[in-house]
Amino acid sequence: MWMLSPPSGVFQYTKKLFLSEQTGRAQALEFVRKNAANAISMANLIMGLSSILCNLNGLYYCACWLLLIGFLLDLADGAVARQLNACSALGAKLDDFADFTSFGLATALLLQAHGILDGLLSIAYVLAVFARLCFFSSGILFMSRGLPCPYASSLLTGTYILTGGNLVLLRMIALVMILFMVDQGFYPHDKVLESQPWKKVVYAGGILMVLFSSYSIASLYYLIWSSSYIFFPVALWSSKV
Repeated sequence: MWMLSPPSGVFQYTKKLFLSEQTGRAQALEFVRKNAANAISMANLIMGLSSILCNLNGLYYCACWLLLIGFLLDLADGAVARQLNACSALGAKLDDFADFTSFGLATALLLQAHGILDGLLSIAYVLAVFARLCFFSSGILFMSRGLPCPYASSLLTGTYILTGGNLVLLRMIALVMILFMVDQGFYPHDKVLESQPWKKVVYAGGILMVLFSSYSIASLYYLIWSSSYIFFPVALWSSKV
């Protein structure tokens, strides 16, 4: 009995279909690799915008919570970009814009400017963040010049929650943070997710605090975390420690 062999066109079509699926899968994976960190930066930007809306509607505790989430996202996006070898100029600009929105504008609104002096302080805080992001470059590998604004924001956020919104204390700390951001002192890149295991534990604890802890305990945790970096940057948070 003669066996009819399938037409060669069927094999060609199947081969092309298989190759196209492989190509499409590879392109999808490459797209994810290149944009994973950008997606985290976008999430940080959304947290910042949402925090601004909460501030404008008087939901200050909610605004603080969103800023703490943005703080965690900001620490993650750089690590993801470096691990996936996906650092780019676009990603850096998006990260800076997200940081300015969250740790500049949204954080300054926590100061609740009700007068001229309060308004000037809020403006000065935003300008300090802007200058820190745009003009300060250390020229030294793994070192930042001027206090990184996420830590200043985390300190202010933790202080707001822990003190129940004590604006006098908050504005005094904001003034100190402005000085820390513009004094151009050197701060190490902490690389929380790419360094020692204890730093990863601290980061994981931050996630647990945001998800499961009360306002007061979480704010104390972030207050200690940010203070330790601000006042003991090299001794505790250098990537070599």
